[in-house]
Amino acid sequence: LPPAQPAFIWYPYDASPDFPQVGSGGRNAMAGPVYYTDMFPKSSRYPDYYNNRLFIYEWIRGWVKVVTMKKNGDFDKMEPFMEHTKFANPIDMEVGPDGKLYVLEYGTGWFLKNADAGLSRIDYNGGNRVPKIIAVNVNKLSGNLPLKVTATVDAKDPEKDKLTYLWNFGNGMKKQTEVPNAEYTYTVPGEYSITVEVADKENSPVKSQAINIYAGNEEPVVDIDISGNKTFYFSGKPVAYNVDVKQDGKVAVIDTSNLMIMADYVESGNRAAVPLGHLAGAAAISGRVIMEANDCKSCHKENDKSIGPSFNAVSVKYKNDPKALGYLADKIKKGGSGVWGETAMSAHPDLPDNDLQQIVQWVLSLNSANEKKRSLPPSGSLNSTLGKPLIDRGVLYLTATYTNKAGAGIKPLTGRKTITLKNSKIVFNRVNQLKGFTKDLIKGTAFLIAPKSEGWFSIDTIDISGVTAAELSIGYQKDVEYGYDFEIRLDKADGKILGVASLLPSVAKGDANFKSVKFKWDAVTDNKMHNLYIISKPKDANEKADIGLASLQLLLK
Repeated sequence: LPPAQPAFIWYPYDASPDFPQVGSGGRNAMAGPVYYTDMFPKSSRYPDYYNNRLFIYEWIRGWVKVVTMKKNGDFDKMEPFMEHTKFANPIDMEVGPDGKLYVLEYGTGWFLKNADAGLSRIDYNGGNRVPKIIAVNVNKLSGNLPLKVTATVDAKDPEKDKLTYLWNFGNGMKKQTEVPNAEYTYTVPGEYSITVEVADKENSPVKSQAINIYAGNEEPVVDIDISGNKTFYFSGKPVAYNVDVKQDGKVAVIDTSNLMIMADYVESGNRAAVPLGHLAGAAAISGRVIMEANDCKSCHKENDKSIGPSFNAVSVKYKNDPKALGYLADKIKKGGSGVWGETAMSAHPDLPDNDLQQIVQWVLSLNSANEKKRSLPPSGSLNSTLGKPLIDRGVLYLTATYTNKAGAGIKPLTGRKTITLKNSKIVFNRVNQLKGFTKDLIKGTAFLIAPKSEGWFSIDTIDISGVTAAELSIGYQKDVEYGYDFEIRLDKADGKILGVASLLPSVAKGDANFKSVKFKWDAVTDNKMHNLYIISKPKDANEKADIGLASLQLLLK
């Protein structure tokens, strides 16, 4: 191999005196491309300012920098690139043939199906910049007639120009305002899409995404109450739950035939592992109610032939057809004849695609090749892992959906609620608030390496109701000579001390590589969410052994 060369740019976990712009924390340096403007078309490339400059980025710190080099290739200076943008763990960066940067973002979770993962293209927008829409909100997404809604938009202009707003209420009615909100009252039932165009003084507009509302019926509000801790499940302790439904602000009498309650136990972040049958079960219920609210029963019965075939016969005919969902939905929408006889089937062009698919899912469920999914009762108790093996990052999902009934010409609506309970053994993959500690990933598990001075990290927004003790699992490779002291504090790094514990020196060489220390405290009974701060400090500044914290097991009384 050629001889090793000095680092071009270097930095520790702490702040760097040599390159202060890089910040502090975990470190995963990534070298991007050097930009050459003459390789790309003038219409889409970046300004000449970036010619011969190196793009670098940080996987864990989420920034991108531009480095200028001297003629001999030595470092000259570093400057931020899109400094107000936090990238979600950028893992690759290339310049496309159009001269634009393409950034692949891994997402902020370790070894998970991250919702913020993705491929981004960065365009250079010179001159006047269009406004940026941050969020659009509507105070009510459904309601009985007349339905009065208030729409608001949070928008900013980079040049701080005065903004104007053009609202489209989805029924041909538009309204222009000088303020970022508008009111409108719907008097005709139906589904509507609300959008807004925001323009600056240069009349450069940007259009928001649509927010869909339904006028004529109010979506039921589904709630799931868990008895006991609302954040964690505890191995061996059953989870008691109760589902209730409110309609138009009042507690509703539940029609259990329109209620679907399902539970699943999967690894954290892997909601894709939830069986599709569970989702189809809920869709089938809403599909049946949507069917009953329309004219379908005029020509079809569930089990008996009418003018058209029975729904059961349709289900049998198409049960093994992988294209049945799309084909039948299209058939309902467009109508037709010839499959079941000469009688023509009426078209339903006004039915939304989502409603069509739910109706078909109900029809196909009548003779499903899979076992029909039965709902759990409105109240009950569950095994905390549903009888499956305990997983460190296992999550118990409990989902309830309820579809209400509506009058003629009014669409039934479905309300849903999902709650999640996590394993009371907390692993540290998602810990982001820390001081002094560094995160090291070993075989998919995050270890927090304790500093040789006082440091802390926090576990945020959790319910600690009923928890009166915890065990901290600690790994090390060299014998601990002096030991470490630990504290668990409430809500702040200098908050109330809940418990203390110490890791004492190893008794002899060859001692186990893992030990646990136990904390005890009086129960916190305010029923609020809290942050737990774990503080560590070596007993002696001469301690040389590194320790890695692996997990915190919360324990009940």
